[in-house]
Amino acid sequence: MVITSTKNETVRLLRSLKERRSRRETGLHLIEGERLVFDALESGVLPEAILAESGAESIERRLGEMGLSFISVSEAVLEAVSDTKTPQGICAAVKTPLTAPPPRYPENALIAALDRLQDPGNLGTILRSADAMGAGAVILGEGCTDPFSPKALRSAMGSTYHIPVYEGELKTELLRLKSAGYALICGHLEGSEELPPIEGGCVLVIGNEGSGVSDEIAALCTLFRLKMRGRAESLNAAAAASILMYELSKLVYGS
Repeated sequence: MVITSTKNETVRLLRSLKERRSRRETGLHLIEGERLVFDALESGVLPEAILAESGAESIERRLGEMGLSFISVSEAVLEAVSDTKTPQGICAAVKTPLTAPPPRYPENALIAALDRLQDPGNLGTILRSADAMGAGAVILGEGCTDPFSPKALRSAMGSTYHIPVYEGELKTELLRLKSAGYALICGHLEGSEELPPIEGGCVLVIGNEGSGVSDEIAALCTLFRLKMRGRAESLNAAAAASILMYELSKLVYGS
């Protein structure tokens, strides 16, 4: 049976997950496209419901090989559920991982911490770079955009499911990490262009796209700025974070 009505109860649930309020209330989020859906499923994310476009034989075969049930839907239904204009044959509602900060953070790791970051594309890119640089976690402080929004998930390209993502009171978490021996480095236009010695773990703090890191958070950190060799005065949050994580990963993990 192929579902062709957008009034179907499961279809309505998935459509609602484009809104943050619904994601928080249900504990679910929406993922779209063959690559992202299967990356999440293979990472152990639990599906609540999977919609596959009728006739997408390769997708149906992969789901069957994984022993997963799915609902066959028309292309029009998939388009109605999808956050993109060109859905890629599959979408799913999956359980959102727990994001409460852990009792203990990993030792001697690189961690990214975000202060009121607003753009989901920037967040997704930072998650992807953190994953690539071997980060032990990403911490989202108050006022950050939702890491499980469709745009953030697309930008992260599956990295959301590869490393722990925590949400909490940023000052509290930074003080915990500092007391555990972590160096706190803050990307800041008024910082030094020389990184301090790093022994053990390191937290990179990246601030809001418009106003940067708050004064309260900056006061806890060593301030650092990238040397600008050209005429640009600064980089956007995701670009700066990616370069800084690359540099700090060499100090934390060795070059």
